[in-house]
Amino acid sequence: MDNALKFYIDGQWVKPRGNDRLAVIDPATEQAFSEIAMGTVADVEAAVQAARRAFPAFASTTPAQRKQLLQRVLECFMARYDEIAEVIVREVGAPKGLSHGWQAGIGKFHLEQLLNTLDTFEFQKTRGTTLINQEPVGVVALITPWNWPINQIVCKVAPALAAGCTMVLKPSEIAPLNALLFAEVMHEAGVPPGVFNLINGDGPVVGAALSAHPEVDMVSFTGSTRAGVEIARLAAPTVKRVHQELGGKSANILLDDVDLESAVTAGVNSCFSNSGQSCNAPTRMLVPAALQEQAVEIARRAAAAHRVGAPSEDGTTLGPVISERQFDAIQRMIAIGLDEGAQRVCGGLGRPDHLPKGYYVQPTIFANVTQNMTIAREEIFGPVLVIQTYENEAEAVRMANDSVFGLAAYVQSSDLQRARNIALQMRAGSVYVNYPAWDAAAPFGGYKQSGNGREYAEWGLEAFLETKGIVGWGS
Repeated sequence: MDNALKFYIDGQWVKPRGNDRLAVIDPATEQAFSEIAMGTVADVEAAVQAARRAFPAFASTTPAQRKQLLQRVLECFMARYDEIAEVIVREVGAPKGLSHGWQAGIGKFHLEQLLNTLDTFEFQKTRGTTLINQEPVGVVALITPWNWPINQIVCKVAPALAAGCTMVLKPSEIAPLNALLFAEVMHEAGVPPGVFNLINGDGPVVGAALSAHPEVDMVSFTGSTRAGVEIARLAAPTVKRVHQELGGKSANILLDDVDLESAVTAGVNSCFSNSGQSCNAPTRMLVPAALQEQAVEIARRAAAAHRVGAPSEDGTTLGPVISERQFDAIQRMIAIGLDEGAQRVCGGLGRPDHLPKGYYVQPTIFANVTQNMTIAREEIFGPVLVIQTYENEAEAVRMANDSVFGLAAYVQSSDLQRARNIALQMRAGSVYVNYPAWDAAAPFGGYKQSGNGREYAEWGLEAFLETKGIVGWGS
């Protein structure tokens, strides 16, 4: 990639201020296939100042002008769509069907939804003699993760652009190449110089400098709760807005009236999608105690149907996890589950026998998991499902809500009203009833230690706006 060793600042591809480089590893082979430049505090300063200089002019553009710009971004994105998808196969390890259908596709869906949102969104309205004016928050820092990289980039960049903000993007240094391609998309679309800037780098240097920078008005971060706490701490002295989408440990309640075969199978598949590397994955399956034995056998069959293999091969449903560090962390959690007495239904420690190389994790299911076990409480971020039992609906709700997280929850029932009643009791930002289709117009974000604020559609747009009341406007 021509620009792998450069940053995009003030409308140009520029050389970094420092000399540090980082290899980009293919998780399927454990081999480096590219490298990127790593940013410094000086690079952050250059990018932030470019965004600050560009802000007054871009903030004064009309919503219609910004919508036209987003339309061009969508057109340029679609022109590079297959290229972006193939890069994600290589650097994330996502199976090619998933990468072409969803990893890249979700960027298209977010852009289309935001264009629809702009058709009806009111940046100005009057209430009596007061004008309510929605204005861009300013210069924003966008810090995004590696697991669904284009999703998190687009659902931050697009609404920030639509709001009239200028920005500095720091993508994950583990899967950075798709972000460099996206920067090329922004350039090709004619985004004005300084409005969009990109720096590669790590959290302790670039992420910290952006979070603490006095000229950054807002930080939007997606990642671990641990990193989110540090970003909030660094941002606090400047009282900037901090928007966070963090970890999860989502419960999936199967009520006693479900079609157990389909409900369990879909739950396993949803948990294992993207090799379990989704913050809102249904990683805790709660089943009625009387149905546990049947549920466990169905789950075992569902796991066995998955094909773990190279992401570029036809038929692969589970690719590798992202890195050696992630592989080791998942192995530690599996070992803890075994040590704490959970029943291993399938999978377990080590790679699949036919894959001696690559960061491949066996799809693993534990049963007889109690609420106090580590694997029931901590985010594993891999293809690991825990099955727990409950005696009645009230207990299921208590168990589901007994978590420091609150990103998502799932409810399955053949009685829609029954499922709705449960959904209203969930302490989570998103509740999915009967495995619905994904909705780009639904708000996304968490309760508790899963973060604050919401993304997608008008909620994502509002996150990047300040509200001004001009009293006496109509007097």
